[in-house]
Amino acid sequence: MTFLSLKKTSLIIGLTGLLLLLSALGFEYSNPELFLSSSLILIAAGSLFYFASLYGNQLSGIKNNQVWFHALSSRGDWGWLLGLVLTGFYVAIYWFPEVLGYSQEGSSGLVQLFDPLSYLLNGKPATQWFLYGSLYTFAILLFGVKFIWKYRHNRYQIIRTLSVMFFQFGFAFMIPELLSKLNPELDYFAKDLKNMWPLNYYFLDEWHLTNLLNGGNLGMFFLIFGLALIFVISPILTYFYGKRWYCSWVCGCGALAETAGDPFRQLSSKKISVWKFERWMIHAVLVFVFITTIATVWSFLSAHPNQSFMTKEQFIIGVVVFLILIMATLFYWKRNGFDKDARYGLLSIGIIIIAILSVHLFSGKDHILFFPSYKFQQWYGFGIGAAFSGVLGVGFYPILGSRVWCRFGCPMAALLGMQQRLLSRFRITTTNGGQCISCGNCSTYCEMGIDVRAYAQRGENIVRSSCVGCGVCSAVCPRGVLKLENDTMENRITDVPYPLGNKL
Repeated sequence: MTFLSLKKTSLIIGLTGLLLLLSALGFEYSNPELFLSSSLILIAAGSLFYFASLYGNQLSGIKNNQVWFHALSSRGDWGWLLGLVLTGFYVAIYWFPEVLGYSQEGSSGLVQLFDPLSYLLNGKPATQWFLYGSLYTFAILLFGVKFIWKYRHNRYQIIRTLSVMFFQFGFAFMIPELLSKLNPELDYFAKDLKNMWPLNYYFLDEWHLTNLLNGGNLGMFFLIFGLALIFVISPILTYFYGKRWYCSWVCGCGALAETAGDPFRQLSSKKISVWKFERWMIHAVLVFVFITTIATVWSFLSAHPNQSFMTKEQFIIGVVVFLILIMATLFYWKRNGFDKDARYGLLSIGIIIIAILSVHLFSGKDHILFFPSYKFQQWYGFGIGAAFSGVLGVGFYPILGSRVWCRFGCPMAALLGMQQRLLSRFRITTTNGGQCISCGNCSTYCEMGIDVRAYAQRGENIVRSSCVGCGVCSAVCPRGVLKLENDTMENRITDVPYPLGNKL
């Protein structure tokens, strides 16, 4: 079979499976197990054959041939169409699940098609969220194979991709569903074992805290483990490995961006104006999330004073003291050469302290400031959790690149990025900058919009809070200029006075 015939045949097989899956929107299948398994098998087989036709007969190495000439990967008509389809799917998931067939009285359509898998894993009928989680995981596993095949010459990329596939399939999908089946008497208190604030904004919500506290030993384990992730495990791992340990090795959002979003990574804007907007946007989101979380916990302590070892007053005092200590440490540590990141950090902490004191002084049992308590999390759940991370974050892959959510909206990325910039051993070094030929591959395929070439030309280490350590810049460099390292803090940030490019 020739290359073109294999490619066409694989496309026909995959599209047949996709059409079979989508036909559930209009038809009721008497045997959903058969139709679901058939559609997924056809999609997987067609995709794998297509990947084989792309990379099977080629030498190892990065192949981005004609990426700017394909309508799908260069903001052409097919790219816009795909963006509209993905956006429409997310809108339906969040606000119009009945379009997909979901109903509390009994689902139909596409949601019902996943009932056999849902009963197998958790013993309950499928919901729009189970449908979403299943397709999300399926996409990461399928396109993860493509990513590994494409980057098979690079050991780091293979291990990293296997890691995100493992964490998404096991910790984010399979284990929570099985726990729900094994503990039917308990409320479903864990959607994702990577249960870490602030990405999982619901971790400190009243309903989630109540379920954890009432969940026996298992619930207490998840509560303690989640707090340990926030205050102990994450800071330690970020110090040694940078934010990449989470953003590029564990996070489900990053997993989808790296695998399914790989064809669109070159679409991330490298403009200085976009970078400045990114800095303000993502840190504003972090401040908002922090204030919202504090207000939510304060409201929980007000409504359930007997379920905690501390009062709301002690909680507020503890948070303020903690933030003041951070401010003092940051000011002392960065007293010489106080850079922009440190100043933004101090400003953010100051705003948070003022907001926390305002919450304590002007809030009651059922209201926070001048709004009902539940409104805060509703606003965040709608604006950030749904519209930003879903509709814009994934729906705009073909338009703005694969890391829109990670660049502009993810509070987890902002928090880890601040630590990575100020207190982390991770950096990307330009070990032999004189070998740089200014091809621009590194900048083109940086999904976070970093002008890597400007650093490489000056022989300057790359230490940026937005860098997720995906390592693709290093993988696509034809001269071996870039290298990911975890070294000492000494001389981590270099400032080489070369007259090339702009100072970043």
